Amino acid sequence: MTNSLHVDGVSKAFRRYPSQWARAREWFFGGQTHELIWVLRDISFEIPKGCAVGILGVNGAGKSTLLKIITGTTAATTGAVRVSGRVAALLELGLGFHGEFTGRQNARMSGQMLGLDLAEIDAALPEIESFAGIGDFIDQPVRTYSSGMQMRLAFSVATAVRPDVLIIDEALSVGDAAFQRKCFQRIEAYQQLGTTLLFVSHDSEAVKRLCDRAVFIHKGRIASEGPPRAVCDAYERQVFGGGESVHPSPDLEPDPTPATAAYFDDALTPDCEQRYGNGEAEIEACWLENTDGNRVNIVTAGDTLFWCYRVRFEQAVDRPVYAMMLKTTDGKAVFGTDTATLTPDAESGAPNQCVEARFQFVASLAAGNYFLNAGVRRDSVDETVFMCRRVDAGVLRVMNGSESTAAVGPADLRAQWRSVAVD
Repeated sequence: MTNSLHVDGVSKAFRRYPSQWARAREWFFGGQTHELIWVLRDISFEIPKGCAVGILGVNGAGKSTLLKIITGTTAATTGAVRVSGRVAALLELGLGFHGEFTGRQNARMSGQMLGLDLAEIDAALPEIESFAGIGDFIDQPVRTYSSGMQMRLAFSVATAVRPDVLIIDEALSVGDAAFQRKCFQRIEAYQQLGTTLLFVSHDSEAVKRLCDRAVFIHKGRIASEGPPRAVCDAYERQVFGGGESVHPSPDLEPDPTPATAAYFDDALTPDCEQRYGNGEAEIEACWLENTDGNRVNIVTAGDTLFWCYRVRFEQAVDRPVYAMMLKTTDGKAVFGTDTATLTPDAESGAPNQCVEARFQFVASLAAGNYFLNAGVRRDSVDETVFMCRRVDAGVLRVMNGSESTAAVGPADLRAQWRSVAVD
């Protein structure tokens, strides 16, 4: 399979001068008065035609700089980028729009910047206007647009004619839910036709849903590359756990509830668990219980379950937040909740205090295997920090029951059907 995009050893440095006088002195008299600030270091990856790759990283990691190098708006200091075919990029919101021109005029100018000729743009204008859905504003100055309207027009122009490579940098986050779904439908349709997608987002679930592979950039270097699930886990560990893994203590106690042989399979254990956190608390044990208080990992669709875990606090924590998540085997979230949602006034944790968290839920799921996360964190206005998080700490196998109705998808909504004769 041919590659649509090849990034080979790309690095980027910016010059930083101690003052404007130092800059002028270097210009006129030579010598070096600046230092190099490297924002990207030795970035290399390939994207085959029709593949979708997600780029993850915290703010300042170098993601946007990399995209500008790929699109040719910024030059790399070292390395090279090779792109096959026409590229459409949706980078900074409204980039290239002129506030005094109308939406229609900007669409014509932006289309030319994307490599379309005027005949192609004029032919696509009715579709651009229809897809953007901004009504009479299409003939109003862009300076009167909201950010959502700018995004609608920008996406409509960038995707009016199917590109060979589509690059999207966080712009969809400002759109309303209905338009976002409309955009994702167009992206998915273009992917089926062979468009290569480079998708930059802080939304791990969107990356898992849209992308075949993912790249996590940390401090200008590739920290992880591979299947979206593994890369997204590495990204979340960095964002929420400070990047540090937490290894289980050797004296952790076993799960405290007895296992029921008919509903528990010793072989059904996760072999991909990850732990991380800042060490202010430790999740010592995780287990699933049924309503009889027995430990289980095989249940029938519709059963009521308890996802339980025991937390020991190493220091005093004001109003900790306990959280859970249930995911499919490829890492897509099915359901997640926390005590900030359920009981906002959770009690504080004291040093050496041990707390058992118990989340009750109904397994309204299709038959299959699911993974469970457990976490305890502290929230503030500025940040969310996991004191301890166990990713893929448990496995749940759901079997079809007599009332199961799911044919496609992970959820079983207990559908009913009937027909009514009409005249």
